[in-house]
This record gives sequence, structure tokens and C-alpha cells, in this order.
Amino acid sequence: MSTAEILDTTEEPLEPAKIRRLEASLRGSLLQPGTVAYEAARRVHNAMIDRRPSLIVRCAGVSDVVHAVHFARENELLVAVRGGGHNVAGTAVCDGGIMIDLSQLKGIRVDPADRTIRADAGVRWGELDHEAQAFGLGTTGGAVSTTGIAGLTLGGGLGVLMRKHGLACDNVLSIDVVTADGVFLTASAAENVDLFWALRGGGGNFGVATAFEYRLHPVGTVLGGLVLYPWDRARDMFAFYRDFTATAPDELTAYAALVTSPEGVRLSAIFACYAGSLAVGEAVLRPLREFGPPMADLICPMPYVDLQKTFDPTAPPGLLNYWKSSFLQELSADATDQMIAAYATAPSSLTSIVVEHLGGAVSRVGEGETAFNHRTRPYAATAASLWRDVTQSEANITWTRRLWDAICPATGDAVYANYLSGDEGELRVRAAYGSNYERLVSVKNTYDPTNVFRMNHNIKPSVEVTLG
Repeated sequence: MSTAEILDTTEEPLEPAKIRRLEASLRGSLLQPGTVAYEAARRVHNAMIDRRPSLIVRCAGVSDVVHAVHFARENELLVAVRGGGHNVAGTAVCDGGIMIDLSQLKGIRVDPADRTIRADAGVRWGELDHEAQAFGLGTTGGAVSTTGIAGLTLGGGLGVLMRKHGLACDNVLSIDVVTADGVFLTASAAENVDLFWALRGGGGNFGVATAFEYRLHPVGTVLGGLVLYPWDRARDMFAFYRDFTATAPDELTAYAALVTSPEGVRLSAIFACYAGSLAVGEAVLRPLREFGPPMADLICPMPYVDLQKTFDPTAPPGLLNYWKSSFLQELSADATDQMIAAYATAPSSLTSIVVEHLGGAVSRVGEGETAFNHRTRPYAATAASLWRDVTQSEANITWTRRLWDAICPATGDAVYANYLSGDEGELRVRAAYGSNYERLVSVKNTYDPTNVFRMNHNIKPSVEVTLG
């Protein structure tokens, strides 16, 4: 389903009496156009997204979610669900319809004895890490600390601990959900098993996830940071990175990147996180730190919670974003040469190209064990175009599309759902779910046959049931 199809809604003006009844049923607040709070709530991380819901329910608890879902169904309203609002496609907000805003749901509880953490859907990764790290614990989370836990986990959840501990979705023990008929369920390995399977990679297609319980692991001081190399060594850097990651232990996750310094100098770079013995990590990372030699070596021991903020300055809210991404079966010289050639002409200095290395614990989960199934692809490559001036949008979008068209034969047809932009089309959405797509349709038929939750990378029910 394209963005145009998702947003193609016609909606009769709501009766004021209905709106008043909805507002009276809430413990949180009901935001309407024309207020400062509404304007703030409708803004998401990607400034390209400028949509205006008819109503925003800023939830104070699960009961507010239930009331909002019932109201949406009774009035046949388009539904968008906002957790962290970080998704590049901007699916957290709709034109018309109703936004169910979970951003105020911030409860977090760590059980250090059981090594688990329970967090509400409005929590961001920096907040979760802060609480878990107080006990020397952590779990796989996003590379930018302002990313919401909900969207990242539901889409799979890549992060720097993934090679040692698996994806975010691999560490989920249970998820609380309000389904399309307004019923509250808990999905886990022991109950609503089909839903639990689908939520771990199938995105927001099956309901409103209101809380997550994760398995935690001992994570204290890690060895990590950036190593920067001259631009004219970019080809050598990628070749080194390809060989370096081929023998990497599970404790090491490394990304290769093409970036531009604040002074406007193009650079190549490798980011590394070694989550294990610092002494062993020093030996493992020595070839990385000696290659080049580097222009700057910023690797040092640091708390995991601090390492997780490394990329925050590169992804502030309010920038215009457009991304293209794919999983790679191999990191070929042809593909990296295309990236280097394209990046030399990138229209924005804020843009980057990043290659992430998967494998390890990620690849030891079966492709059918969770809805996220791209387990055997060892790399993910992303062109993340960011810019400030809206008049430069066409140039940046065109550049990104041309780069991806050029390397498409090398990237294949597998893509990470969390990196999809809003105009990718149905074939790319299917590629995000891969061989698990038909099984996901079956779960969609069970929990959302009317496609109430379609403001996402949509899995269409095989037969949509008409409301009424």
C-alpha cells in the first residue's frame, strides 16, 4: 500500500457531542487543531512529515488507548499510533483521523534479580538504558538514544549488542497490546503465541503495543567509538572492513560509514563496540586502530549508556529525512564503489551512508522463529539523506534514489522495515517481511481483519471485513 493509499481518506466532521464524550472518557488529554499542545504533538522526528490529525489522544494509560480505539472504529477514522515518533516514514501521524499518542507512557521497572525490564511504549532507548545501566544491565537497542523502544522493537531492532545478544525483538519476553476490537491482551511465548510471533518484526500491524518486557544482560563498560580515515582511503577502508568483520567475534559489532565533518570535509569511518573483556577487546580492535593509519582514533572504554549516544548529534529532530536501505548478501567492491562515487556528489553535508554488520546471535535465530526473518544477510546498507532547507528536497531525494537504483542488483530484495521511507510501494513492503509475509497475513486476518491499523508498512488482510 502506498502512502497515497494510506492517506486517501474521506471523513465526515465529527459531532461536537461525540468529541466531548471521548474527552470525558480519558484520563489523559484530547488535543485538537489550533492549540500549542496539538502543534507540538503532531510533529515527528522527520520534518518532511507535515500531517494534521483531526484529533490527538495523548494517553495517560491503557484505558485511554482502549477508548481511542473504540472511538476510531465507531467513527471509521484512520488511526496512527505514536510511540517515539522517530520512524523515517512518519507513520506515527496521519492527515485527518486520530493519532493515539503514547509518548507520555514512561513507566520503567527493572528487576535486577531476574534480569528483566518492563517499559511502557512511550519510553525511548536512552531512558531505558539509563535505568538498566544503574544495575550494570542492558539489552539491544537503537543506535540513537531518542529512538522509541516500541517502533524499533516491533520492526526487529538492530543495535550494537545484536551480534552478542540478538535483536531487540529477540530479547522481548512479553508485549501488552490493545487489538483492533479494543481488547487488551498480553502476547508471550505462553499466551497469544501467534500474535507474539507477529509482533517481533511485523510492526504496528496488529494492535497498539502499550508495554514491553525485555531480557537484560550484564553490560557495563564497553570498548568502542569512532575511527576516522581520509576520504581518499574510503575504498581501502571498505575492503579492510569486509575482511575485519568476516572474522569478528560475537562481542564485536562494527559499522562502516561515509560521513562529512562539521567543517565540510568528507571522511570514511568505522564505528565499533566490543561488549566483552576490555583486555580482549584491545587485542581484537588493534588492527582497526592501526589500519590507515587513522586520522583520529576515538575508541576508548566507556559506559554502554554513553556509547549509545554517539550518533545523537548526527540525528537531531527537525531535519528533513529521506532514506534508502537494503540488506546485503555480500559487501561487494562494486557496491561500495557505487556508494563512494555517489557520496562524492551528495547534495547535503548532513547525509551519510552506513553499512551495519549483522551475523552472530542474529543469524542463529531461525528465519521463521520471529516475524523478522532476514537472518542470513550479514550486512545492511543505508543511505540516510538529511538536510535543512525544504527547497533542497528534490535534489536530496533524487540523489538517494539514483544511488539505490545504481546498486540495486547488488542489494537484492531484502530490506529492514524500520528503514523504509513512506513511498517504497507494496513490493518493498513485502520484501521487508520476506518469506514470513503470508503467515503475517494470517495473523492480520485474526487480529485486524478490517485493517484498522494500516498507517504503517501495511500487511493487508486477505479479505477485509467491512465495518458496521
